[in-house]
Amino acid sequence: MRTAPVVLVHGWGGSFESTWRRPGWDALLEDAGRTVVGVDLLGHGTAPKPHDPAAYADLTTRIADALPDGEVDVVAFSLGAMTTLALAARTPERFGRIVVGGIGENVFRTDEEAHRRIVAAVEGGGDPTDLTASLFGQYARQPGNDAAALAACLSAPRARLTPEVLAGVRRPVLVCLGDRDFAGPADPLVAALPDARLVTLKGVDHFATPESFAFIDAALEFLEAVPA
Repeated sequence: MRTAPVVLVHGWGGSFESTWRRPGWDALLEDAGRTVVGVDLLGHGTAPKPHDPAAYADLTTRIADALPDGEVDVVAFSLGAMTTLALAARTPERFGRIVVGGIGENVFRTDEEAHRRIVAAVEGGGDPTDLTASLFGQYARQPGNDAAALAACLSAPRARLTPEVLAGVRRPVLVCLGDRDFAGPADPLVAALPDARLVTLKGVDHFATPESFAFIDAALEFLEAVPA
């Protein structure tokens, strides 16, 4: 049975409270005897919310600053998953097992037009018939969110993950991706990681991933954190 603390990192537009505590992730992990470390990325939750895109150039700082001494396990979703992998590629010795959800081939894709539409929706404009962009806009306006900060986060110039970067993640990784998630397919991401396996979440789209029982079960099993 593993005993390392578990760090939980939310995705864009979320927070530790909404993404992990509300569905009960922290309670399940604590029932299994694991210490939970919640992270709010810059611009989210209880973290500072600057409106300058340049402030979001390196999101890994919030995770690195929250890490306790010794090895940790991580469960991370979407933007938080990309950020976690970027940090783990630089400092793999800090990590034990890593679970990522809501990412796949999208970590390598660049769709400037889709990105522009999403930013426009987050800023309060855009095409209301663009369902994906509209969902991002709705997330930006959830209670407690700062839409201007979230737009700045999306607009920030950040280094993208590449297969060469991901080769540095020399830790076991579980990739969980819904078969209805626009981030897929997952195979290119799994192939780029030195030690990864995939769990496909049947009938699950991107935004439903954190509350998916299949995701929760797969993550807890991988982390050897099944409550007694």
